[in-house]
Amino acid sequence: MLRAQNLSCHRGERTLFAGLEFELHPGQWLHVRGENGAGKTSLLRLLAGLSRPFTGDIRWKDHPIQDSDSNYHQDLLFFGHQGALKEDLSAFENLQFASAMDGAPVDDAHILSALFRLGLKGREQLPVRVLSAGQKRRVALSRLLCRPSTLWVLDEPFTALDVKAVELLCTLINEHLTAGGMAVLTSHQTMPLPGGRELQL
Repeated sequence: MLRAQNLSCHRGERTLFAGLEFELHPGQWLHVRGENGAGKTSLLRLLAGLSRPFTGDIRWKDHPIQDSDSNYHQDLLFFGHQGALKEDLSAFENLQFASAMDGAPVDDAHILSALFRLGLKGREQLPVRVLSAGQKRRVALSRLLCRPSTLWVLDEPFTALDVKAVELLCTLINEHLTAGGMAVLTSHQTMPLPGGRELQL
């Protein structure tokens, strides 16, 4: 359902990667690996439609992702490295805001359920600025449970997570794949998930 053909990406005069090709089908995930500066985040930004490749194209259900017929952005959840949280809003309000921006608002009970599952019960109404780095990461990751989407594109989702949270995130990804979802992610660690392939940049 997701296919990349002959992708290349430049940063200034430097070529980050060229001739890159892969495809993903329901239940599969891709582990993008490489040294710092190899182009991992740049590739994920291409997949999210935030930038365009120097050559090649990316197709979703046989349509270029820029085509209005592809419905790509309705099927995509992009999780950037920074998490995109608003520090003055509470965890609950951040998820309300994110779902409204996505055009897929969810009810309060669903938001609370997501936050509780990510271990944030009792902290859902606190301003994000007072939370620890790991708790902020959990708030951001709660979007995975609030935003229905087929394809997850996750940039270093395990950053700042403790062992228990890493195990929980692996469980969430596995549930997503078992339900027919797909994922592309970057991580420096080995992933104990079935159906995966590795892409080395």
